[in-house]
This record gives sequence, structure tokens and C-alpha cells, in this order.
Amino acid sequence: MLPMRPGQVERHTHDYERHGTTCLFAALEVGTGRVTTDTRDRHTGDDFLAFMRRVERAYPEGELHVVLDDVSTHSTPEVRAWLARHPRITFHFTPTSASWMNQIETWFGILTRQAIRRGSFNSVKELVAMIDAFTRAWNEGSGPFTWVRTADEILAKAVRKPRANSESGH
Repeated sequence: MLPMRPGQVERHTHDYERHGTTCLFAALEVGTGRVTTDTRDRHTGDDFLAFMRRVERAYPEGELHVVLDDVSTHSTPEVRAWLARHPRITFHFTPTSASWMNQIETWFGILTRQAIRRGSFNSVKELVAMIDAFTRAWNEGSGPFTWVRTADEILAKAVRKPRANSESGH
């Protein structure tokens, strides 16, 4: 992306070239704001399990509650079997179209705006290095996110109401 000037729309160079992508897995410790990350070439159930093992090692004691979206890799037979063997870990799935309820999504937005969006990366390795550097800096000064709504307001918004013109209620 090219630098923006007042009154000018966002632009890309004509020779922009994507040098690859990475899948970012991240967990936010809500009490401290610290983030644990891992990057992978793919987003498979096995990749997700590898990340969950890393999270489990990072938080070896007490109950561990993990808030997730309902993507298929979070509930493969292997993931369900692993979860059954780890009773201290509980998964909580956000409702469809309610990713805003998961605070790691807020962090993803901050990462994108502050480190990735206007960056130029010549390789996936360079992109991963930027993510790692941003995460280290974030964790040094981290603090918990503060909800601006009450729990009742949040839960009321999470309840999907049927559309007026929908016979099926979806």
C-alpha cells in the first residue's frame, strides 16, 4: 500500500505481489491482556491441536476456558477426543456472527491496524517476524480489555431475533 495523504483514497502500487500467507492462532489471557500466538502454514484440526497444546503448556494449572468461533477445525473428532482427555479445559463457542464477543478478535484488529495493514513484507518469514515482534511488545505493556457494555447488554445483543420478512426465522 502507498502512503496516504489528506483527501486521498488508499492506493496500491501496480506491481504489488503477495509473497504468501500464514494462519495465525492466538489466545488472550483476559485477566492480564497477554497474548500467546503461533503461526502455521494451514488451519487444520492438527494445527489447532498443536496450538492448544502450546496454550495448555503456557497455563499448566487450574481451569482453562477457551472462547472460540465455530469453525470446523475447532471440533474435529481428534479435537473432541483431545478435549475429553483434558477435563480442565472447556471450550465455549461464540454464536454465529458474534465474533465481537471474543476479545482476541479485538486484538486481531489492533495487530492488523498497527502492524500489518500498511506493511510490506517480502516473505512469510518477514510477516511472521513482524507478528512476533508486535506480540512481544504488546505483552510487555499489556493490560486487560475493558468491556464498555454490561453483561446484560452484551447477552441481549447476542440473542438473534428472527427477521420480519423471514418465514424460517433464520
